[in-house]
Amino acid sequence: MSLVKEFNDYREKMNDVILEKENKTLKRFFSLDHQAYAEGALPVKTKELMGLVASMVLRCDDCIKYHLGTCYEIGVTTEELYEVFSIANLVGGSICIPHTRRAAEYWEELKSS
Repeated sequence: MSLVKEFNDYREKMNDVILEKENKTLKRFFSLDHQAYAEGALPVKTKELMGLVASMVLRCDDCIKYHLGTCYEIGVTTEELYEVFSIANLVGGSICIPHTRRAAEYWEELKSS
């Protein structure tokens, strides 16, 4: 199974499990997260790239994969992505390098699917 399919299947399954519990706070948080990345004063592309940088600096591989998937869907180029990687590594330091490797691997998988 591909990295992308495995991640998306697991994410969808577990989000369904979480949301079916009808916890109002969690449902509101999921909604707020979705709304924050909608078109506004900043375009969606900018928000996704910002989310990717933050995810890399915070070292959240699941978040990185999510933002990479969305970036791929909205047409972010490889050149743009690697500029994001450079900012994340500059801000986060060398601890971000392993996450950059995994992000690059995931991006290559997205491009090949």
